[in-house]
Amino acid sequence: MEDSKRVEELKAFDDTKLGVKGLVDEGITKIPSIFHHPLDNIKRVSESGHKDYTIPIIDLGRIHEDSGERKRVVERVKEASETWGFFQIVNHGIPVSTLEEMLDGVVRFFEQDSEVKKEFYTRDKKPFIFNSNFNLYSNAPANWKDTFICDRTTNLPTLGDLPSVCRDILVEYTDEVSKLGSLLFELLSEGLGLDRTYLADIGCNGGLYAVGHYYPPCPEPELTMGITKHADVDFITVLLQNQIGGLQVLHQDMWIDLPPLPEALVVNIGDFLQLLSNDKFKSAQHRVLANRVSPRVSIACFLTTSSHSNARIYGPIKELLSEENPAKYREFSVPEFLAHYSKCANQIPPLMHFRI
Repeated sequence: MEDSKRVEELKAFDDTKLGVKGLVDEGITKIPSIFHHPLDNIKRVSESGHKDYTIPIIDLGRIHEDSGERKRVVERVKEASETWGFFQIVNHGIPVSTLEEMLDGVVRFFEQDSEVKKEFYTRDKKPFIFNSNFNLYSNAPANWKDTFICDRTTNLPTLGDLPSVCRDILVEYTDEVSKLGSLLFELLSEGLGLDRTYLADIGCNGGLYAVGHYYPPCPEPELTMGITKHADVDFITVLLQNQIGGLQVLHQDMWIDLPPLPEALVVNIGDFLQLLSNDKFKSAQHRVLANRVSPRVSIACFLTTSSHSNARIYGPIKELLSEENPAKYREFSVPEFLAHYSKCANQIPPLMHFRI
């Protein structure tokens, strides 16, 4: 597509302020060319004959009263973070009713009256942002999803900043995830052989961004993607998803399905933690497929630093380094990393820019 024509189509889509759901509501049967993706030549595990790839499921239920169980959980978290970069957790302490209400809240936001929803549509930096494809005007094909982003730490939103249809549950749920994040950073610190509070002490859990995704049914899912292949730019991500599926993790050069598990949360390692751990923990690339059946709904909480610590310099943790394991990355600040990430357009992993 010619660049000028593509920009016109992108702007026309953006100007509707209705996102991908607006296209579906119109009853389209062919998706616009701005959503067309090139074919991926990486095999899915289902095509390879392998049956034994299962992303770890870790039960946190007894770690507070049984020290032996805590050690076993730390070992499982360590192994999953080294091997997969992904795991699911059950008995994590967040009530099932809160999980269900949060997913319902995401649905209520995206399925509310269009004129009300339009009021939140913006590409400006605000405490609460709704749009379709934050990088819509990049050279990459657009993804088949709409998104809201709520900054629960840097720009602490007042209740008036948040949409009434999901305001209370968004505050309640993100508060719960923040507490859970503190526990996860303890387990990850211990998995690295460090003091329990090490990652918290250096500010890894100072900030939280809640990102709600709505993937409408797609009339031509084979031509597009829900989210293209990427790794997360944070320390860890905690994901809540409905039962539609579509999330895949790149593992040993194959796409592995991560099927939804009722009442579970997905945890994955981000680029920052791979760098801090000097490649001991892996920030795995992942993607979401489009589907033609039913809306996929998810909310990802990105745990990262707060704006107050953006001047902090991070690098490979010195306690993990030795003559046999020298630093593989140079030091960075979060703003520097994010500035580079914005230029990558998913072509080259941003971590590579910081390798020594």
